[in-house]
Amino acid sequence: MKTICVLFGGRSSEYDVSLSSAYAVLSNIDRSSYDLLCIGITREGRWYRFDGDPEAIRSGHWCDHPETLPAVSLDLTNGAIRCTSPDGAVTETVCNAVFPVLHGKYGEDGTVQGLFAVAGIPVVGCGCTSSGVCMDKAFTKSIVANDTGIRQAKAVIARTEDALAMDALREKCEKALGYPMFVKPSAAGSSVGVSKVKTADQFGDAVLKALAEDSKVLIEEAIVGREIEVAVFEDHGEIFAAEAAEIDMGSSEFYDYETKYISDVSGYYLPARITPEQMAEVQAHAKTIFRALDCKVFSRVDFFITDTGFVFNEINTIPGFTPISMYPKMMIHSGMTYAQLIDRMLAAAFA
Repeated sequence: MKTICVLFGGRSSEYDVSLSSAYAVLSNIDRSSYDLLCIGITREGRWYRFDGDPEAIRSGHWCDHPETLPAVSLDLTNGAIRCTSPDGAVTETVCNAVFPVLHGKYGEDGTVQGLFAVAGIPVVGCGCTSSGVCMDKAFTKSIVANDTGIRQAKAVIARTEDALAMDALREKCEKALGYPMFVKPSAAGSSVGVSKVKTADQFGDAVLKALAEDSKVLIEEAIVGREIEVAVFEDHGEIFAAEAAEIDMGSSEFYDYETKYISDVSGYYLPARITPEQMAEVQAHAKTIFRALDCKVFSRVDFFITDTGFVFNEINTIPGFTPISMYPKMMIHSGMTYAQLIDRMLAAAFA
């Protein structure tokens, strides 16, 4: 029986989302087919082995659990993960694959993928380079523009030093984009640090808010349209795009962190309220972008649909797996169970 290391938590503003995703994965994985090694990473970056009830992960109390071992290290010579108990006893587990149920920085951005590549352990999902590129919205936009020609929002890229001349940056964006505009950290997920700027006096605070999450900021024109999401799955080079879903944001200004994970104001339509021809088009766009960015196994590709067609928004290489997340909902809608989806993702990683 193969041993799977499930990673959760992490030094990210999306820590709580990771806990919810990990709980869902651990609740649905076929434990008769896999031995599990659960490794939790605290907000401060400490790694622990967790052998307790997954409910403690969902509640956030996993690191205080009596069945948590406080020290974890990688043996890069044989792909093993070593854990040291409080009495000094060392256990060593050779893993066949790592499933990083991590979102945002230090998990979705290629850092963990590179670590386990050095250790020689396969990782479920995209590799180091693709993960890093897809995490950075500015890099993603450049590759999608050059390789696909798929329409995107106009944008201005700013860095920390540009904030020293905030008025000049604001005037540049006003000229290029107009109001309203969105200000986003270039490398962050779940809409953390994102602001919709409607007036000049909101601009500076929005830039500083984004810079608190990343040293590079993406400032985009506001696209008027409905949000459409596509789940993409790759197995042995064959790329499948599920029927797209449509996000109903209710009264929210945009699909921010609270709307996604906390409040109950958002809903969805599955399949999306688009024509069969539009469905085929957005599925083709999603597969084209997935391939252009050299993605592997799974990703969620997000678009807007406007009066003049689809506009690519962003890609998530480790989308949420929480009970309300759209990636598993779309794949289940396509005919898989949650357990079958996880099993096929792991099989693709082994391959």
